[in-house]
Amino acid sequence: MQRKPPASPFEAQRKAAQRAALNALRRARRSADKAGVSLSEWEGEFLDSVSERVKTHGRAFGDPEKGAPGQALSSMQGRKLKEIAAKAKGEEPRRRWGKKRD
Repeated sequence: MQRKPPASPFEAQRKAAQRAALNALRRARRSADKAGVSLSEWEGEFLDSVSERVKTHGRAFGDPEKGAPGQALSSMQGRKLKEIAAKAKGEEPRRRWGKKRD
């Protein structure tokens, strides 16, 4: 079966970003379950709602100023996803501002 090419390179990039976001969300959930780390209620709800919005709409944010065109997650959603993935791996949370204190 031959696949037809996407309508435009932008469409192909958008679909790839959507697949990457869904894979990252699944990976974070799976690694937390595998490591036995319990996610907070908010984190579980965040993963569920973001994945549902990406599946339904192709991206998880409505305001185009909150993320790059063609991306599935906004910059803050990406940051929270990284924090959840780090928590699932058992890593220390990173400091956001300022220097590291001794």
